Amino acid sequence: QVQLAESGGGLVQTGGTLRLSCASSGRIFALHAMAWFRQAPGQEREFVAGISWNDGSIVNYSESVKGRFTISRDNDKDTLYLQMNGLKADDTAVYYCAADYLGLGSPKASEYAYWGQGTQVTVSS
Repeated sequence: QVQLAESGGGLVQTGGTLRLSCASSGRIFALHAMAWFRQAPGQEREFVAGISWNDGSIVNYSESVKGRFTISRDNDKDTLYLQMNGLKADDTAVYYCAADYLGLGSPKASEYAYWGQGTQVTVSS
């Protein structure tokens, strides 16, 4: 089992920045690909960014966040990050981290067995 806990969400103005964190416990963090997904009210959960297991040499981003968001991992701290710059109102959502054993950071939610509870990000215009 892997337990995931997101933090760092909040209220920010358009153009602002936030850094989300996802702390992992349980099974070995480095053996899991990690990803961020988000879900806005009335919408389906969507992929934001993913990073491969171990050294995180493979990263994937959705087109909507590419160039603004950066995903990274610190295996020594068992923590995943999402640096969000240039935030827009459309980025408002609950953000979830997810883990996939020996994965490559796929954009498919079905490949992730473990999920956190989410953290709210609200961008005001």
